[in-house]
Amino acid sequence: MKTYERFLKYVSFDTTSDEKNPQCPSTENQRIFAGELVKELLELGVSDARVDEHGYVYASIPQNCDTDLPPLGLIAHMDTADSAPGANIKPRIVEKYDGKDILLNAEKNIVLSPNDYPDLKEYTGQDIIVTDGTTLLGSDDKAGIAEIMSLAEFIQKENPPHRTICIAFTPDEEIGRGADLFDVEGFGAKIAYTLDGGKPGEIEYENFNAASADLTVHGLSIHPGSAKDKMKNALLLGIEFNSLLPAREIPENTEGYEGFHHLNHMEGSEELATLRYIIRDHSREKFEQKKEFFRRVADFLNAKYGDGTFELKITDSYYNMREVLEDHMELVENVRRIMESMGITPISVPIRGGTDGSRLSYMGILCPNLCAGGANAHGRFEYVPIQSMDTIVELLKKIVAA
Repeated sequence: MKTYERFLKYVSFDTTSDEKNPQCPSTENQRIFAGELVKELLELGVSDARVDEHGYVYASIPQNCDTDLPPLGLIAHMDTADSAPGANIKPRIVEKYDGKDILLNAEKNIVLSPNDYPDLKEYTGQDIIVTDGTTLLGSDDKAGIAEIMSLAEFIQKENPPHRTICIAFTPDEEIGRGADLFDVEGFGAKIAYTLDGGKPGEIEYENFNAASADLTVHGLSIHPGSAKDKMKNALLLGIEFNSLLPAREIPENTEGYEGFHHLNHMEGSEELATLRYIIRDHSREKFEQKKEFFRRVADFLNAKYGDGTFELKITDSYYNMREVLEDHMELVENVRRIMESMGITPISVPIRGGTDGSRLSYMGILCPNLCAGGANAHGRFEYVPIQSMDTIVELLKKIVAA
């Protein structure tokens, strides 16, 4: 089966994760998809393929030659983000893309344009898989899964000399829980790559430090007609809290290594309001400073309005994997050399987010991130060139070779 055919099959599974559900996996469709992947691996002859009680898929292909190379892991995630619908995806292939606007949906006049996404022009002449403009596509990260599966098929059929290959497909990466229940010891490899990046050439080894900040504001509701000097409107107090945060340090104003805070949910009434933030920075020092600033604002407002008016809970999510990987840069340099030998220009940029690999690197599996080929993830204008996926499969063949 060709890689793009696998991919088209995989995106038919709705695997949107659900942050509100504490179970793992957070949606049953992820477990169903995991079962399908195990079935396919077994059919390919990967005899130890299995799905555990938490919905994680594990498999391994033993080395077939004398080699001192350690086992190597390849990891991708099964879930998709909830920022755009993930059900009833209607993919189609734009053959030999002409470099112009792509009409995704005539009825709704939805257009994927290089004027909005200039990188699209890089794929002129290639075959591009797109959506109908009403859902995401799911290349994040089903392109990574398809590429790993195509590698497994190649190894099983052609039996080239190779080191031991350990495979894992994780649930709930998009909600920050992909590594929560990962079986580090059972996985079988201490070095690995996640395939969860963009265009061919990407090899990433640094990401944000990340935390969530949950603010609960307790107000006092009084009839507006007699509220003077009595009402404490929790909604307005929440707005006041937000107004005291650095106005320029938001996603809309930052790039590269610049960190931010981001208000991504607010609800409530005069009596009770909740605000949910994420806090991000590549620098651990600046990350800690951002969290401390949140605490200082809460303390200041509690002094103003009374103790207990503002309850702030800050929870760390993951840390910059560079702190662990900078002493093991051979994992990056080896891939860069292979890319250059293939005529691919290596690209290393700081991830303005996180991957399973960022947490796994702190859990005992050194895990940089590799390209998977997709673009415009988490949105209705997501696409993936077929040739990019094929290139990445060729890259994987060389990485695992003994």
